[in-house]
Parts: sequence; structure tokens; C-alpha cells
Amino acid sequence: MPKVDISAVPIHIGTGYPAAFNDACAGRTRQRLGDAGKLQAFGVNLMTLPPGKWSSQRHWHSHEDEFVYVLEGELTLVEHEGETVLRAGECAAFPQGTGNGHHLRNHSSAVAVYLEVGSRHPDDLTTCSDIDLMSSNRDGRFVHKDGTPYP
Repeated sequence: MPKVDISAVPIHIGTGYPAAFNDACAGRTRQRLGDAGKLQAFGVNLMTLPPGKWSSQRHWHSHEDEFVYVLEGELTLVEHEGETVLRAGECAAFPQGTGNGHHLRNHSSAVAVYLEVGSRHPDDLTTCSDIDLMSSNRDGRFVHKDGTPYP
């Protein structure tokens, strides 16, 4: 049956970033709904973001489109052009290869819930805008921008 039992989908907490970059995102949760539904061409994640936390480090994708849709609460989208508030029922889209780093911050006093959708391109390279961090979809490892692995 194609219906996904969300209550049975594992909840992943945090980001997997090297320790120096993880604190701002601590407490973030992800349920990989696309994986649970055996989707291959794109991923769908149900995300929760506690007050005061970030969705990720500010980043952009070389080969992967990304889309977020806010289900509950209020988030602040941060990108090169500045900040934009997104409320429940609003969305944002991030085309691949723009170099426009983005992330979400929860400046409110309530947990925010949103859907995150991405295209899962195998050649995608995620580059963080403000810190020395990159990751490739090929191996998932975090490396410095010069390619040196993190310990």
C-alpha cells in the first residue's frame, strides 16, 4: 500500500555535521518519508525545528533542487539577499547551482514543522556559505572546501 505510516518512520535527531558545526542545529528532527515510501528520484523529509535552532548551516546545492513548505509555526529564511519570514502555508524554492546559500532559523517560541523536498542527484555537492564545509552525495562525507576530510 502506498500510504506511509509516519508513526513508524524513524526520527533522526541532529545533522551529522562535525561537532564544531552541529550546536546551532541541535534538536532538529528529520523523518525520511521519501525513503519510507521507497522513492528514488527525490526525497521528502518531515522536519521539526525547536525554538532558537537552525535547519542546517547556510548552504547551496550544485545539482539538486530543494523546496520547503511550512506546515506549523514560523521560520526565518536566511539567504544572501537577507531574511524572509515563512509562516504555515508558505514555501520557498531553491534551484540548483545558484550559489545562493540558504537555511531556516526558528526565532519563535514554538516548534516549527516543515516539509523538505530535494532531488537526490548523485553528483550533488553541498557547499556551506559561511563555514569551511562541503559534502558530496556520492559518499556523504563532510570535508573542508579544499577536500581535506574532517577527523
